[in-house]
Amino acid sequence: MPKKRVMIIDDDSRNIFALTATLKAKSFECLSCLNARDALDILRTDAVIDAILIDMMMPDMDGYEAIPRIKNLENRKDTPIFSVTAQAMVGDREKCLRAGATDYIAKPIDVDRLLQLLSGV
Repeated sequence: MPKKRVMIIDDDSRNIFALTATLKAKSFECLSCLNARDALDILRTDAVIDAILIDMMMPDMDGYEAIPRIKNLENRKDTPIFSVTAQAMVGDREKCLRAGATDYIAKPIDVDRLLQLLSGV
């Protein structure tokens, strides 16, 4: 069975490093981008991406702007997108879901919850 490929979009390389290490240990392949523009360039191609983890608070283009753009790509409209944010305030989950996210996970990331979310992809 081929490994599932997860794209991680986060402007903090430490977050990418931690998520990649965690997911690789659980037999996922990871591809990362430090900003949403680079991610969109890759997502416009036929690259295999089974799920996307996106940080909601990034300079230039944040997750709230990027998620609808990703969903508007014909080849990505069914790709699960999980928003990752330190903004764990009341209403933030709903705001992420309204932007088009499949689900939401707060930082610091609960690895078991993350794996549960990714188990469906």
